[in-house]
Amino acid sequence: MTITGVAAGVPYTALPPEHGGPAPLVLTWHMLDAPRTNAAFAAALPMTGVPAWRVHLGLPMCGERMVDGSMDALIALARRDPLREFADGLTRQAVEELPSALAALRAELPVGDGPLGIVGGSLGGLVALRALTSGLPVAAGALVNACIRPRPLVDMVSEGNYPWDPAAEALADALDFLRRGGELTMPLLVVSGELDDPPFRADAVALADAAPHAELVSVPGLAHPLADEPGMAPAPQLPLAKRVDDALTEWFTRHLS
Repeated sequence: MTITGVAAGVPYTALPPEHGGPAPLVLTWHMLDAPRTNAAFAAALPMTGVPAWRVHLGLPMCGERMVDGSMDALIALARRDPLREFADGLTRQAVEELPSALAALRAELPVGDGPLGIVGGSLGGLVALRALTSGLPVAAGALVNACIRPRPLVDMVSEGNYPWDPAAEALADALDFLRRGGELTMPLLVVSGELDDPPFRADAVALADAAPHAELVSVPGLAHPLADEPGMAPAPQLPLAKRVDDALTEWFTRHLS
């Protein structure tokens, strides 16, 4: 059974544990590549065997929160300022709306108030990293082809033409979780496709070394996306996404049991 709703303005797709009753909570944030909505991410990575509620949150300006029914406004924002408005602004909004969304979820679902599991894919990985270092009680985290620091993303979007200045450099440093790896003291699974974009792949390997309790899972044959285009609606799980799903399922079953 899939439950859909809106928690303090944040759309979500919730998957209950097999027994359907009270259980821990795993929160996820989706990618901007396919699967690029909470519903599509839930279909790609359902983590069915985890004895927890898996609640997939929608990012700002995505899915049900798209402007005028398309991602054009989000693309324009990224092109206007890929650091301040996109890498920082979008992920900051997602983290700032988390406390209210979490309170609403705890009022609506039998998830209790224990430590969380947290997952993020691609840009949603940067949201997850910000949440993991926000002071929330976290039992375990996981990243999938994650944006671990903003510089590679900014260079990709701007085609290497971003006007770096001291303020931008300082902001990028503040969001650089290779520099901040020591803050990630919870068990952390870093899942990286061996065919992911080379900067993302290199950062995943480096973060697994930098964070004190991190493990790296490399997935042969996996590029950046986890689903076929357009990636907006739930779709059958791809074999490579199942490899990722299996790793997440084992990880959170181990750390949330």
